[in-house]
Amino acid sequence: MASTLYSDDGDYPYTQLELGTVDRYVFPTNFPRTAEIAANSPRYRRRSSTFIDGVHDVPDGKSSLMAPAQLYSTMSGRLFHSGRIAIVLVGPPARGKTHLSVSLSRYLQWLGVKTRVFHLGDYRRATMGPGVDVPDDYFFVNASAPSVMIRQKILRKCRQDIYAWLNHENGQVAIYDAVNPLSGGRQSLAREFANHDVQTLFLESYVTDPKILQENARNVKISSPDFQDMDPDEAAKLYLRRIDLRIPSFETMNEPDLNWVKMVNAGESLKYNNVSFGYLSFRIVFYLMNVHTKARQTFFARAGTSSQEDSYKQDAHLSDEGRAYAQKMADTLLQHREAERAASIANGGSDSPLKPLTVWTSTRRRTAETAECFREKGFRVRQRPQMSQLNPGVCEKLSERAIRRIYPEEVEKHEMDPYHHRYPRAESYHDLAVRLEPIILELEREQNDLLIIAHESVLRVLYGYLMACDAMHIPTLKFPRNEIIEIIPASYQNEAKRIFIPDLAPELIPGSPEDIKIPVPPSGTLSPISGLGTPLTRD
Repeated sequence: MASTLYSDDGDYPYTQLELGTVDRYVFPTNFPRTAEIAANSPRYRRRSSTFIDGVHDVPDGKSSLMAPAQLYSTMSGRLFHSGRIAIVLVGPPARGKTHLSVSLSRYLQWLGVKTRVFHLGDYRRATMGPGVDVPDDYFFVNASAPSVMIRQKILRKCRQDIYAWLNHENGQVAIYDAVNPLSGGRQSLAREFANHDVQTLFLESYVTDPKILQENARNVKISSPDFQDMDPDEAAKLYLRRIDLRIPSFETMNEPDLNWVKMVNAGESLKYNNVSFGYLSFRIVFYLMNVHTKARQTFFARAGTSSQEDSYKQDAHLSDEGRAYAQKMADTLLQHREAERAASIANGGSDSPLKPLTVWTSTRRRTAETAECFREKGFRVRQRPQMSQLNPGVCEKLSERAIRRIYPEEVEKHEMDPYHHRYPRAESYHDLAVRLEPIILELEREQNDLLIIAHESVLRVLYGYLMACDAMHIPTLKFPRNEIIEIIPASYQNEAKRIFIPDLAPELIPGSPEDIKIPVPPSGTLSPISGLGTPLTRD
């Protein structure tokens, strides 16, 4: 079992650990899951509207057997006949390696590939203990004997856990997040993995743009006690100088006999050396061509209510209440963005202008008309046909009683597996997840802040991807209309935050009923079925 550790404050400790004093308490892997850690952490008791995703959760035996977008299963649990792969990160701190490793893990887990990230910084902190830093020459090539012994102990424990994951837990992809600065060390590592019948793919985050380095360093310094009360720009420069001093020798990837991918300047360009890529390696490269490491926010909002009885086949216009909701939702979001920027500046963040906001909707009238308030203010609005709601098939407009009477066998199947089951001529949530994969890749590629206005079924699936939800939780996620959900990306995990829309009529607020009650329910109708709260209460 991998010794993945978590910080109790959920900030950005995992990219700053190469340097500086560490004063955080860390939790072993048999500690409760990340959602429970968040619920019991002092910070999260203070900020109960914020939760962290499940990308680092260790399966507890209660999770569904198949991932949200998994197409098939095997006895071993390994897919694509690709064997076992170690993805080895390369690069100094403040290059976005941890962000890359976690994003890649999230995508592969979504596809059903058994993936786990092993952050060497976690093992370093666990070995040294709280508040104890590594020796000054720890990263040096000619390090002292005590430093070498500490380094070997940390590396040995991390690699033991990697092999245990791959050999005894049927893991398929192990992502090794470390600096790996020297060519000779990478060659040795590739030979070691090959001796264990594990393919190796090196992934370097290569950054030459000083603006990206400065922004990454600013993000890291926010949670570091070493830089308290310092000017943010000066703190970032000092942090980067420390990196150069602590890791004086670094050789970029250029080995002709290794499989490697080099991401340049957070996704500006991509280079790769293909010695023996298999299908899964090419799938990983395809994903990396769509991803970047620049910070941005994603927002989810429901469409307004329609002027007629809403149905899948009937594409109705917004009602007067729906237009009023659209205006309030737009005003609330824009005010929130300005308030967040002001708070960030007050806390030492950048005073640069807000990122542009792009709005995505489906091609249905309700969602497109809900976005008109943003279009009128000059924001870019794009319609995505893949974002149409779940197709209810023959069950549309049938009551629960009628569905149970006409399709009793289908109801039984649905109650056993509400994610993968589909009613006659309908879509399942799994079908919807597969349909939305191009949207997921576009979402990863988008560099502006993004607002997605869609039906609740679409929001459930997209939220499930970004927050690494188990497939069986997705059909029960709730998105009441009086909340905008903000996904805040961080290097180690995503966080979700609720933004309340004030003064909405009570009948507009409820989320859709779940499961068979009404597979694609009327919009804006008060449901007699009590939901499970919000998408943030998935455990």
